[in-house]
Amino acid sequence: MTIKLLLADDHAMVRKGLQMFLSTQSDLRIVGEASNGQEAIDRTNELSPDMILMDLHMPILDGIEVTKRLKQSHPNVKVIVLTSFSDEDHVLPAIRAGAKGYLLKDIEPDELVRAIRRVWQGQVELHPDAAVRLMNLLSTQEAVSNDEDTSSSRLAELTKREMEVLRLIAAGKSNKEIGDLLTITEKTVKTHVSHVLDKLGFADRTQAAIFAVKHGLD
Repeated sequence: MTIKLLLADDHAMVRKGLQMFLSTQSDLRIVGEASNGQEAIDRTNELSPDMILMDLHMPILDGIEVTKRLKQSHPNVKVIVLTSFSDEDHVLPAIRAGAKGYLLKDIEPDELVRAIRRVWQGQVELHPDAAVRLMNLLSTQEAVSNDEDTSSSRLAELTKREMEVLRLIAAGKSNKEIGDLLTITEKTVKTHVSHVLDKLGFADRTQAAIFAVKHGLD
């Protein structure tokens, strides 16, 4: 399956560089570009991309606001933030807005391609710097609204294997890596991840990872 990409960045050279490289990948297709936040929304309406590589600092509407709006209007469109900023003032708002990836522009081209494919498969991709910032920030805040008794109760519902999977999610491991470490199939890992999310009441892996780190399971 070909992944249709929209490039949203106010720097033409960045868009050109991304287009030149990503166009060499047989499973990726650049369907359009946007130089500001409003154009990103307009192009999404017109072109129905599968995924957007989104800069944060753009004219008219910034990337966080665009991501927030698209989450409401186009929930199936996945957003990967591609930026130069890894501080908590950018990372947390972007994740809360609905971004499924947060990468820095110094990423190696091949790793960017792999990240795009992993996000397409349903994973969440965070640059290590962004992940550290996010975890450090949320470890000092109330990452989950439930009190400690409720949290402990939810953890108690997990099986031993599900706890192992949760710890590896917190460590940033992909489904394939978890499967290799636990000597189980990737399909089985996906089943365990689904059960973990259901039992803990979370919508995605990022929330589960934050919960796990907060409770010392990393």
